[in-house]
Amino acid sequence: MEIFGIPHQAFMGQILLGLVNGAFYAMLSLGLAVIFGLLGVVNFAHGTLYMLGAFAAWILLDKFGVNYWVSLLVAPLIVGALGVVIERLFLRHLYKLDPLYGLLLTFGLTLIFEGVFREIYGASGQSYPVPELLQGATDLGFMFLPNYRAWVVFASLTVCFGTWYLIERTRLGAYLRAGTENSALVQTFGVNVPMMVMLTYGAGAALAALAGVLAAPIIQVSPMMGSNLIIVVFAVVVIGGMGSIMGSILTGLALGVVEGMTRVFYPEASNIVVFVIMVLVLMVRPAGLFGKEA
Repeated sequence: MEIFGIPHQAFMGQILLGLVNGAFYAMLSLGLAVIFGLLGVVNFAHGTLYMLGAFAAWILLDKFGVNYWVSLLVAPLIVGALGVVIERLFLRHLYKLDPLYGLLLTFGLTLIFEGVFREIYGASGQSYPVPELLQGATDLGFMFLPNYRAWVVFASLTVCFGTWYLIERTRLGAYLRAGTENSALVQTFGVNVPMMVMLTYGAGAALAALAGVLAAPIIQVSPMMGSNLIIVVFAVVVIGGMGSIMGSILTGLALGVVEGMTRVFYPEASNIVVFVIMVLVLMVRPAGLFGKEA
């Protein structure tokens, strides 16, 4: 059986690969959207936090024998704590300045972390085993679905929509949005806005680290894994609308599938299709598909 002249196994395989990539795009762009939408910081270090999450899981397994399921909790906490330190030491001094300063600072931190990890572990990458519970594949009749990739899509969607609900539909989310728009007013109600901002950045860092742990069994854990992905993720955020959480989630998933389909029909364009879409969207709607016009 063929779909558009292509064997259906290959067609569905690319759909699945695109959906898995889209799940990572969604999780990373979600963290970027949370940090930019609530704090106004263009966090170029987000790819590095993703890399640190994967390395934290690998180090926990290699040095301490900590399994994948524990690392799913511990690695984001470690990187989230690092995010809190970064926010307290550096970023809190830049909130009232042009966002370009935050971009340059986080870009500098990216170069430092990548250089240190490349010096210690090299650039070739480390392998992380698929957890025993998720090994193998499920026969769907028309294709074999790798169990781990199915888990990645499910976990990513759960985290993404759970985060959206927390920020957009709960009282805590209302405090977060209000605190970033009018901190003086919110502080009069007894809310510790600086603490809330600090924890928000830490949560965004933890989201990136969680994506890194999920990616570790699929790709090689290397110092450059974040840099190879962050440019595409920034494009996803721009297309969805800077600061739009739901826009980042939906756009990340959709563009992952579009990228997978492009590999089927026109492989030479698969590496640029996201940027072509970004240019077209910005020409028609500069604020992005889900962003608010200034």
